[in-house]
Amino acid sequence: MAFFSIAHVSLKGISAAVPQQRVSNFDLEHSDKEELQKLISTLGIEERRVATPSQCASDLCVAAAEKLLSALNWDKSEIDAVFFVTQTPDYQLPGTSLHIQERLGLPKSCATFDINQGCAGYVYGLSLASAFLSSSGLKKALLLVGDTITRLISPFDQSLLPLFSDCGTASALEFDAKADPLYFNITSEGENFDKIMVSDGGARNGFSEASLVYKEYHPAVKRMGIHLAMKGLDVFNFSLKKVAPNVEELLKKAKRERSAIDYFVFHQANQMILDSIAKKLAIDRAKVPSSLKTFGNTSSTTVPLTIVANLKTGNTIADSSMLLSGFGVGLSLASALVNFKGVICPDIIELS
Repeated sequence: MAFFSIAHVSLKGISAAVPQQRVSNFDLEHSDKEELQKLISTLGIEERRVATPSQCASDLCVAAAEKLLSALNWDKSEIDAVFFVTQTPDYQLPGTSLHIQERLGLPKSCATFDINQGCAGYVYGLSLASAFLSSSGLKKALLLVGDTITRLISPFDQSLLPLFSDCGTASALEFDAKADPLYFNITSEGENFDKIMVSDGGARNGFSEASLVYKEYHPAVKRMGIHLAMKGLDVFNFSLKKVAPNVEELLKKAKRERSAIDYFVFHQANQMILDSIAKKLAIDRAKVPSSLKTFGNTSSTTVPLTIVANLKTGNTIADSSMLLSGFGVGLSLASALVNFKGVICPDIIELS
C-alpha cells in the first residue's frame, strides 16, 4: 500500500468528450435474444460510444480541454504542465502530450508528460499532476485522460465487445495554499500484468504477420495478437477482493468516516462489480453513481466521465466529498479522497 497526501492543490474543473457514434448492445449478433437481454442486464450497458477510424483519444481530450479552458476562462499562456494518460497514444513515439501541447496552443514553457495507465489511470494521473504542482511552485496544470479502447477489441470477441466505449476527459488543477489535502492509496500487482493485455506490437513482442492471424479461443471469441485479451474471472476476483479493503484503508488512514463521503465514484467495469463493491462496503447505492447504461466501460476515463454525467448541478459541483477509485489493467488499483468545491463541469461534448 502506498498511502500519501498532497497539499495545496485544488481541482477546478472536469470536462468530457465522447464520439457521436452510438452502438446499441441490443443490436449485437447473438443466438439467443433472452440470453442477450440477461447479459445486458448483468453488465448494465445498453449503449456504447465508438470512435470513428480517424478519431484518436487525443482528439477527444483536446475537445474536452478546449471547452473546459473556455468555461474556466483560463489563459492558455498560464498552463505550466500537461499530463496525458492513455493506452491508445497517437504514435509509438513521440509522446502524444507534446502534440497536444502544440494543438492547444500552450506555451513552450509547458512541461508535457505521457502516462501509460488503464482503468486506474485517472486517479494515478491525479496523484502525479497534483504532486507536481504541490512541489514545483508552478500554478496550473491540465490532466487529460482518454482512450479509444474499442480500436483494440476484436469484432469477433463477444466477451469484450459489449463492454467497451471511447472517451476523452480534461481536468484542471491549480496550486492553492488554502486547499484541502488530497489523500491517495495506490497499489500494484505486477505479477498479474497479463490478465488484461495486448500481446503484440511492443518491443517485447514485435508486430509481425502472425499478429494479424485470427485464433479461436472459444466459439464466441476470436482475436489477433494486436487485440485486447482479458482473463475475465481473474479480473472479476481481483475487483471483488481488493477494492473494498483499499477503500477502507484509505478512509482509516485519512481519518474519514464512511458516512461523511457524499459519493463513491468507482471505475465502471460493469454493474455486477459496482453492486458487489457497494455491498461489501455497505454503501447506500444512491451514493454510487453509474454511467454504464449509456456510456459503457470507457477504461481510464470512467471516473471523471461518471462525475460529469451524474453529479453536477447546472455546470458546477458546489460542495461534495468524493472517494474516487479505479482498478484493472496492471493489475493496478488507486483510490483518492477529494473535496469538490465549486468545480466547473461543462456538458459532455459529442464529437463527430
